[in-house]
Amino acid sequence: MSLRRTDRSLPIALLRARETVMAPIRVMLSQSGISEQKWRVIRVLEEAGPMEQTALAKEACLLLPSLTRMLQSMEEEGLLTRASDARDRRKSIVKITAAGRKVLSDHSDESTALAAALERRFGAQKLETLLDLLDELTERDAPPHTDE
Repeated sequence: MSLRRTDRSLPIALLRARETVMAPIRVMLSQSGISEQKWRVIRVLEEAGPMEQTALAKEACLLLPSLTRMLQSMEEEGLLTRASDARDRRKSIVKITAAGRKVLSDHSDESTALAAALERRFGAQKLETLLDLLDELTERDAPPHTDE
């Protein structure tokens, strides 16, 4: 077999890195009962403003059917609102609410502290380089590859 060793496999290395980064974030979010997926959705909405569901799914790294299911509960929780697009009634525009912003605000200091701790641990320049390399790797508009 010509498979790479798992300790040098990019997919496995990315999963390990994700867990290293996400574990403390999950602990932080557990205090308010919000999932990391919902956290991503409200962060994207706060940063980008109201947006169509398909674009939101892409920016929040969620499959559209998963996002669609989540939006109903997030709307019931008061974290966001949905309204039909004035130009295309088939599309739904999603907007963060004051309650959604409060969740972000409530976790802002801790989230900033977690990011700063990671930067201190890894180094600011290395972190920026890693982010640049990951952006280059993902090339947001490129079709995904299935090879390892």
